[in-house]
Amino acid sequence: MTANVELRIFIEPQEGASYDQQLSVAQAAESHGFAAFFRSDHLLRIKPGSGLPGPTDSWVTLGALARETSRIRLGTMVTSATFRLPGPLAVAVAQVDAMSGGRVEFGLGTGWFEPEHTAYGVPFPVLGERFDRLEEQLSILTGLWSTPIEEHFSFDGSHYQLSDSPALPKPLQRPHPPIVIGGLGTRRTPALAARFAQEFNVPFAPVEVTAARIESVRAACEAAGRDPDELAYSHAITVCCAHEQSELERRASRIGRDLDDLRSSAAAGTPQEVAARLREYARAGVSRSYLQIIDLDDLDHVALIAAEVMPQVAE
Repeated sequence: MTANVELRIFIEPQEGASYDQQLSVAQAAESHGFAAFFRSDHLLRIKPGSGLPGPTDSWVTLGALARETSRIRLGTMVTSATFRLPGPLAVAVAQVDAMSGGRVEFGLGTGWFEPEHTAYGVPFPVLGERFDRLEEQLSILTGLWSTPIEEHFSFDGSHYQLSDSPALPKPLQRPHPPIVIGGLGTRRTPALAARFAQEFNVPFAPVEVTAARIESVRAACEAAGRDPDELAYSHAITVCCAHEQSELERRASRIGRDLDDLRSSAAAGTPQEVAARLREYARAGVSRSYLQIIDLDDLDHVALIAAEVMPQVAE
């Protein structure tokens, strides 16, 4: 299977980024023709380090970016269901969608990084309960957004109960912004994607694993009576691109990674090598690549990828 690959920028601001740095990357991504700007939803640095200046809230950030960009799509990869109650989350996402002119894409997951929960006083249930809560949240969010104007929405779940909600505001995109579900799970994740998602994402996995996870979601769609081609399939991968070996080594060092490791596990090398790597994923069934950019001050990196990788994968 071969296909054109749409390139999207994906950042991890919990590792240490101000709003202004995120804005600069988002505006650079827009000006250079990337299709979307996504950010993670974390409260604590994952790699060793101070994390200064500290975490930024994903939906506060995206609301601001919605007013400071005009074309690029905006989203989370992915919002943690443990961080927010589903009703207020539905309000926030709908508001940002309206603020952006209908450019929001909504990733939602179980949450997985326990230290950030204990650091900020957020309950962290066991995995099975987190999946149960995720499923209920997806039902509530889609239910609130899809309820006709002047009708009300109620939900009686094991973890969340809503009674006679006016189900407002509505997102600009109807019935709701595209929902992204991702992960490497083999049972509940494919079933949730088949039921709720418009896009399925495989994060940071080898090509063969990515292909297998996509096939599991396609099978889950067929089992649920849904056309698998209704979903977009994507992956996330770290990128490190440069023409010269010395510049590649510098970029790898700046993000604390070994260049040889990046070449084997990510998309690293010359523009031709990075494009070839992304085409491998296209053959595995993906149509969108989320390029993880770690050094948010290296806007030349973003420009290089747009100028010399993007044309090679959009042929």
